Amino acid sequence: MPIGLVALALGGFGIGLTEFLIAGLLPQVASGFSVSEGTAGWLISGYALSVAVGAIALTAATTRLPRKHVLVGLMALFVVGNLLSAIAPAYSVLLLGRIIAALCHGSFFGIGSLVARGLVAPERKSRAVAVMFAGLTLANVLGVPFGALVGERWGWRAAFWAVTAIGVLALAGIIALVPGRAAAGDGASAGLRDQFRALRSWQVWLTLTATALGYGGMFGAFSYIAYTFTEVSGFSAAAVPWLLMLYGAGLVVGNLIGGRAADRDRDRALVLALVGLTVTLAVFGLLAGSAVASVVLVFLMGVAGFAAVPGMITRVTDAAHGAALAASANVSASNVGNALGAWLGGLAITAGLGYRAPLYTGAALTLTSVIVMLVAARRAT
Repeated sequence: MPIGLVALALGGFGIGLTEFLIAGLLPQVASGFSVSEGTAGWLISGYALSVAVGAIALTAATTRLPRKHVLVGLMALFVVGNLLSAIAPAYSVLLLGRIIAALCHGSFFGIGSLVARGLVAPERKSRAVAVMFAGLTLANVLGVPFGALVGERWGWRAAFWAVTAIGVLALAGIIALVPGRAAAGDGASAGLRDQFRALRSWQVWLTLTATALGYGGMFGAFSYIAYTFTEVSGFSAAAVPWLLMLYGAGLVVGNLIGGRAADRDRDRALVLALVGLTVTLAVFGLLAGSAVASVVLVFLMGVAGFAAVPGMITRVTDAAHGAALAASANVSASNVGNALGAWLGGLAITAGLGYRAPLYTGAALTLTSVIVMLVAARRAT
């Protein structure tokens, strides 16, 4: 794989870190700025909302610019946002820094995936996307414990300084290692009207729907997995971070397996990944009372959950004839799915169905994703 993918993966790692590390820093931030836990929580929810908005808005605004230049600008925005967070004199400034950093998230992964596939031969495009997303999956493993560890030893600002430094390295790497010619359609080849025209395809919308439902199933279950571990499986609260790291390790493995499988037979690989996730969530719900089964199943949940990601991205961009807006829309769809899954899981718990319920609602969402993917695959033949 070309070395330019390493720079893209490093950028993805930095973006993933800044998304996840805040969960381990919220108590310190709330105490440092004398705000409530609920107010501090906006550092997470505000970030997620900004990702969904920025993915479409920034991609649309930069559609006529060379993609390498756009990636450089997005990473520079990321550095500014985290630098602002590191030096924030007030909570409102920290929130602003989080929003600025989040705006680049969706566009970076959307446009970056197009650049990544342009670095390799067509038959290796899903693997190239998987390498780029390896940074994000690694951040899933390290993000929360990294934030908690650095915050405990040197304070929460040190974590944002560290992420800022990673952003600077990624920025330099993209400038030096990613060739401008790698981006298919580089330059002013596709205007905004052409980008939106590409979104008219039924295949684009079926893939986006499958993405939202698949992500919704996985993250709907994941949103409440700590309660499942402590209230159903019998783990102590101290064991939860290690179990979450095991889930993150599953994401890394699933991402790499999914990229290779999608290059062989993409639609078949996507259907199998979604079926595997559906079965895993349903079985997890049944066996959550067993600590041993929970350890195995949370890892498999990560593997199956992320195995579909590289193939979904290359599928939606192929259906949209390489339109960057479609790639970024896929990131927005995943965030919409996250919100939907978490909402349904919360409703199930509120209804008194217990802490296994998010696993079952997740399985139901993912099963719907399987049906949508089967329809898309059939229409494509």
